[in-house]
Amino acid sequence: MASWRLSENSMNLIDGNKVAAEIKQEIAEEVKQIIDNGGKQPHLAAILVGHDGGSETYVAYKIKDCEAVGFKSSLIRYEDDVTEEELLAKVEELNNDDDLDGFIVQLPLPKHISEQKVIEAIDPKKDVDGFHPINVGRMVIGLPSFVSATPYGIVELLKRYNIETSGKNCVVLGRSNIVGRPMSVLMSQKAINATVTVAHSRTANLKEVCANADILIVAMGVPEFVTADMVKEGAVVIDVGTTRVKSDKTKSGWKLKGDVLYDEVAPKCSYITPVPGGVGPMTRTSLLLNTLLSAKKEIYK
Repeated sequence: MASWRLSENSMNLIDGNKVAAEIKQEIAEEVKQIIDNGGKQPHLAAILVGHDGGSETYVAYKIKDCEAVGFKSSLIRYEDDVTEEELLAKVEELNNDDDLDGFIVQLPLPKHISEQKVIEAIDPKKDVDGFHPINVGRMVIGLPSFVSATPYGIVELLKRYNIETSGKNCVVLGRSNIVGRPMSVLMSQKAINATVTVAHSRTANLKEVCANADILIVAMGVPEFVTADMVKEGAVVIDVGTTRVKSDKTKSGWKLKGDVLYDEVAPKCSYITPVPGGVGPMTRTSLLLNTLLSAKKEIYK
């Protein structure tokens, strides 16, 4: 990639919709080949508890994505008064369903159900969300594993935009088990070779730490947290945040905001992901990639 000191005219938008569409096309072609050769149609299931608006939308997209690439999909619905025992019994049933390549339990779950207990009950071989401690552990030590969808999607974006990562300073802002922690591990692995700092709300001199990053990955869940003075000229900025905030400028009355103050930060960047249309579409596509890997028995032989 060109020098990191680029003029503001050199800002490149990382188009997650475009890359996701390309990957889905590649998956669809591979699925067609598998079926033409007498193989089994990949099958992804989702368990949805209750009627959380975000979860409903996300699961609906996942079903649509499955149709687009030729997967079989199943949706199992429960009201939010389902018992933990009932849900765990369904997880066990799906673990033993030979037709099913992978399944997810859509989070968040109601307060009376332990999310950790549910995650640990999923067979790691079918854990296409990549949340099971066995998959997380395998990823940390560099063994083949299902990698959680958002970090997997971000790595794919960096690769497909040919963004130089080797030897670069990468700051991951946020330390959640779903994004921040796995992201920091992936960025430090030999295939990527970045030097990684994990920063968070308690980091001293946070502004200076972020301003030293060649690649800044922001997953704080705080709308417009990162401002221009926290970003180095020519940095690559990946915004994972998606917070719905009230807006009188949209028909729905809501607007999706990222963790980065986009209008202020974008002119300083060499590459930046928008919200929406950046990391989000890649998260969904990564789930398809994991399901395909499972169907082909490429992680667990």
